[in-house]
Amino acid sequence: MRTRVLLAALVALLASGCQRTALLWANRGLPPPEASVVYAPALGMALDVYTPSATGDKRRPVVVFFYGGGWSSGRREDYRFVGRRLAEAGIVAVVADYRTWPAAGFPAFVEDGARAVAWTRANAADFGGDPERLYVAGHSAGAQIAALIGSDPRYLRAHGLQPRTLAGVIGLSGPYDFDITGDLVPIFGPASQWPQAQALNYADGNAPPFLLVHGDADQRVEARDSTLLAERLRSNDGKATLLMLEGAGHTAPLVALYDPARDPRVLDAIRQFTGAAPD
Repeated sequence: MRTRVLLAALVALLASGCQRTALLWANRGLPPPEASVVYAPALGMALDVYTPSATGDKRRPVVVFFYGGGWSSGRREDYRFVGRRLAEAGIVAVVADYRTWPAAGFPAFVEDGARAVAWTRANAADFGGDPERLYVAGHSAGAQIAALIGSDPRYLRAHGLQPRTLAGVIGLSGPYDFDITGDLVPIFGPASQWPQAQALNYADGNAPPFLLVHGDADQRVEARDSTLLAERLRSNDGKATLLMLEGAGHTAPLVALYDPARDPRVLDAIRQFTGAAPD
């Protein structure tokens, strides 16, 4: 009963727009990450590493997670519950900060994401991870970052890598073909570069497999973004798994990670996609 009450409170806070309060609620009582590392010293950008409790000699899949926040807010410590849940599922989880507006606009936050991925590939083995089973993931704006890292080759190429270096991309409630209007205009700069912000424009056979999770009642990012990206990837000989959550809103995938009983399909899909074995 208490768990249901707490979950209802979290959902209510998210629905009311009190995201910071909701995230503090979700993280209460959770232990800190196993490591916090500055991955881009010149920029002051850091990441947190969460590891399964029993790695042994077995190398685990690795997921680099980017949070949402409209490209203008967010902190890695607010997503401790994501790192911990993925670690419990048998995944070495990395939650990375990146520059946000107004400190920086597009494409700086994607470039930061690629730096975090390159650091993770170079250091994953130190935390029991398998660098050959490296995935990028994100929610909302973070999913856009992850999708571009996994589809537009320029970002990983700067670090001697390529999209196919990745084992896959996990997008939760992500915008992949979105209108740049209002407050987004200064974030994404000149109109001439707006097409470069759309992962749909890079969905070809050179991309790794994608897992796309979206609520079909999402009022913030249209579910069609995930549907269109999955269709484009498949039509270009790529691989895409689409999990549409019936009647669910924008934060539903995060709520399902906070409490898998809310919708077990989300964590199950991530486990299956990454080949993870729970602790």
